[in-house]
Amino acid sequence: MAAVLIQNVSKVFHLYRRPSDRIFELLPFGSRRAHSDFWALRDVSLAVERGEILGIVGPNGSGKSTLLQLVCGILRPTSGRVATQGRVAALLELGAGFNPEFTGRENVFMNGEIMGLTPAQIAAAFPRIAAFAEIGDFIDRPVKEYSSGMYVRLAFATAIHVEPEILIVDEALAVGDAIFANRCIQKFEELKDRKVTVLFVSHDLGLVKRLAHRAVLMLEGRVEAEGSPRDVVNRYVGLVVARQKRSPEQDGRGGLASSFRHGDGASEITSVELLNDAGEACTTAMNGDRVTARVAAQFRKDVSDPIVGILIRNRLGIDVFGTNTRLEARELGEFHAGDRLEVEFRFECLLAQQEYTLTAATQYFDGSSQDWLDDAISFQVVDPRGAAGVASFHTDIQCRRVAAS
Repeated sequence: MAAVLIQNVSKVFHLYRRPSDRIFELLPFGSRRAHSDFWALRDVSLAVERGEILGIVGPNGSGKSTLLQLVCGILRPTSGRVATQGRVAALLELGAGFNPEFTGRENVFMNGEIMGLTPAQIAAAFPRIAAFAEIGDFIDRPVKEYSSGMYVRLAFATAIHVEPEILIVDEALAVGDAIFANRCIQKFEELKDRKVTVLFVSHDLGLVKRLAHRAVLMLEGRVEAEGSPRDVVNRYVGLVVARQKRSPEQDGRGGLASSFRHGDGASEITSVELLNDAGEACTTAMNGDRVTARVAAQFRKDVSDPIVGILIRNRLGIDVFGTNTRLEARELGEFHAGDRLEVEFRFECLLAQQEYTLTAATQYFDGSSQDWLDDAISFQVVDPRGAAGVASFHTDIQCRRVAAS
């Protein structure tokens, strides 16, 4: 059985204009309904397998947090069924789960007991929790004195050290600083290796592509898309940028392959190529080579000062480098329907050895899309040095022996 099973779940909230309407509606002589219905979720079905990390994305108000609260048991569904198999630890909105009057230490022990741990088990885990949170003497101060960052540090440290089988995280990590965020990402990687089931909501789309096995896009209380993190994130970005739902099958434009395509069609990208220093199309580049990304487009409407851009992503879908003609201070001028344009971006390939994709776009000057092709082509970078990371800079090293004083 799946670790988390969500079957045909809907959740409605009753909205009242004023508190007295609640009482009026309960009275026997109250004949009219005093509330309006807000459907936060409508007929949502998902199955999350043991050890799977599911990333949930979507605009504010799309039902993401409500879904996690249903999985945690904080809310009950209006219809449908939610079932979980295993100990659930949750890190939801800031302020949930801790008593502000208790100290950090007391809250850790209280949360551990709620999770079913014995005092001895909590005491054994407490040094690791305190070390991970790094809030010093504040561990024995009331939580109401904590900053938001300190609160999140302790809450996350507690959630991951009570040995959960299912971990629920709702955007809480956005409050922490960069050092803490990196530590949390490393912890997520450990949870991945330990086969802990994780459901997390995040507006950090790069984090979703890096950590999740699978992703879900929520829109207006429904599952709009489900699949690989790269494809789901690309679809979400497309919806945000274009402000309209559009799929490659509905697009009606040329046959260029891409993981997602969007835009209003004022121009159409007709080809995307990567060229080597000899001007030949290539799919492999050596670190340090001069390469050219060539984007060709045809205009369907009159356009003034369009922008052409490229974006390189690594195999995890993380944005590595992007630029466009506006950033490079190249004004393109006026174009009429039927006109064609070709733009070449020439640069030194300083990427580390792995596979990358090239995204291309034509846009208006305000940044809205005419045609955007996610991951239009892929290419491989070869680096005999085998440098770590995504960049492989040409480094000059100077060494000198220093005499002992």
